[in-house]
Amino acid sequence: MKHFATQLRGKTVMTEDGQILGVLSDFVFETKTGRIHSLLVQPTETIETRLFKTDPEGRIILNFRSMKAVKDVIVTQLAE
Repeated sequence: MKHFATQLRGKTVMTEDGQILGVLSDFVFETKTGRIHSLLVQPTETIETRLFKTDPEGRIILNFRSMKAVKDVIVTQLAE
């Protein structure tokens, strides 16, 4: 199923193993192909942000292998 990016912003982002990372704030994508490279996630208070790469606004820059939207949650398979 296809979704517009605006429909996904504000959804909770979690890993496949159920760890809630935060709320989807924005995307980083390649302008030539339109391929999404990373998700920008506003982290929850319980996430140790030093374990992730962050942008100047403190959002997690989340690289992923796959992403699927399930109701109000986005489930990601993290890239290594």
